[in-house]
Amino acid sequence: MQHIKLGDLRVSRIGLGTMGMSHGYTDSGTDEAESVRTLHRALELGVTLIDTAEIYGPYANEELVGRALKGRRDQVVLATKFGMVAHSGPGPWNLDSSPANIRTAVEGSLERLGTDYIDLYYQHRVDPDTPIEETAGAVAELITQGKVRAFGLSEAGPDTIRRAHAVHPVAAVQSEYSLWTRGLEERVLPVLRDLNIGLAPFSPLGHGFLTGTIRSTEDFAEGDFRHGNPRFSGENFRRNLRIADEVQAVAEEADVTAAQVALAWLLAQGDDIAPIPGTKRVHRVEENTAADRVRLTTEQIDKLSSLPAAAGETHPEGARQMLER
Repeated sequence: MQHIKLGDLRVSRIGLGTMGMSHGYTDSGTDEAESVRTLHRALELGVTLIDTAEIYGPYANEELVGRALKGRRDQVVLATKFGMVAHSGPGPWNLDSSPANIRTAVEGSLERLGTDYIDLYYQHRVDPDTPIEETAGAVAELITQGKVRAFGLSEAGPDTIRRAHAVHPVAAVQSEYSLWTRGLEERVLPVLRDLNIGLAPFSPLGHGFLTGTIRSTEDFAEGDFRHGNPRFSGENFRRNLRIADEVQAVAEEADVTAAQVALAWLLAQGDDIAPIPGTKRVHRVEENTAADRVRLTTEQIDKLSSLPAAAGETHPEGARQMLER
């Protein structure tokens, strides 16, 4: 497995997002043993960047990751996120990145993860009620205390990134980026490169869509968040199948899987990018990590880059309001 730098953190070129082990997708949380095996297999394959958040579950995912990494903590760069649980107020799914809330959040995450430090601590979503300078200052204090090694932002826009970075260096920004979500290329990516900030794309496989295995939404459970995602709805879904088909065509030409093509394309966009494809299955983590060895031709990369934009927004209106894009 190749490695890159996110700030001062050296990480595997492909990480592992653990959200789906506990939250969000059909059958999440139903097979903890398989999730643990997946985490252990990822480590065997050289994955070092493991990503979670207190809101996943809520809390259950950090607890799962903590159990799985017991005795293996020194093998990973452990990332988690704060700011979507208002601990002294309305609770989960409420933005709060005030310094007091961060101090509460970090203690809970440390306990659930079974560690005394977090390698990469992301603000999960920008809190419009707390100046980013206060948030960055609070995380900087945690770094001074040794509870956190590096500061990150998630789905932050250019102005927020610059203001936060002026208070304390931002090691990485986590945002959705894939063949069908490319909006950050114009506004955010140039800022990251100007400031030498790494990018950790989540949903690099389009919530599974770019694997080519989703041809219908009928198998999604009621609680699967893709039910409310505009890209998985009606005519948008049918139009987007054409994108998946084009990715599959390149995969057949390259003799790899569609998921590996989507990840290889993303890796080809720069050596400052470490995607975190999520999975809860051993065979999927094996497939995803093998993308590190896939080399697409210039013609294949150009063909993929010229695919039409996906139909539909990436999130329902309520969730979209939390994004700075």
